[in-house]
Amino acid sequence: MAYIEPVTLSGRGILLEPLALKHEAGLRAAAADGELWKLRVTSVPEPEQTGKYIEDALAMREAGTRVAFAVIEATTGSVLGCSSYHDIIAAVRRVEIGWTWYARRCQRTHVNSVAKLLLLTHAFETLGCQVVGWRTDNFNFASQAAIERLGAKKDGVIRGHALRRDGTVRDTVMYSMRSGEWPEAKAQLLYLLDKPR
Repeated sequence: MAYIEPVTLSGRGILLEPLALKHEAGLRAAAADGELWKLRVTSVPEPEQTGKYIEDALAMREAGTRVAFAVIEATTGSVLGCSSYHDIIAAVRRVEIGWTWYARRCQRTHVNSVAKLLLLTHAFETLGCQVVGWRTDNFNFASQAAIERLGAKKDGVIRGHALRRDGTVRDTVMYSMRSGEWPEAKAQLLYLLDKPR
């Protein structure tokens, strides 16, 4: 049995459904909102690559290295984006959260905070993770700020770590949260979500 089984998570008007080919059209539309594939610091698929993006995610799920979710607005069924558990190390009860992106209209809204609340709650409180990690491009300042708002701690920078879509080599900024830090981070996240917008 895999350490992380595909499961639907829900709360505060957001559903996280295991990513499947049925989400292709919705994912393509979400990526088109802002032409997100043109951003050099993200993993958003180009429109004609959306099917392959999902197939690759399903192959990684089969291999036990990634469990991807479609992020969906519960009331409309609209696909808003994608997020994943990845780099899963069951032996030390560690996962990372990444491959995260949203339609432009959802950026800087409650959507990412709710999705991360669902993923972190499941990781720490159901899966019994000891550590949840994140990684992002050194030039993806919006992503770094979003990760830091969750209460994650910056572990450091891995220099010359990965290729970007434009062929340049990126430095990767690493973050993590330990299980003992989760209760305080959760309280703060709930506080921020409950503040009037």
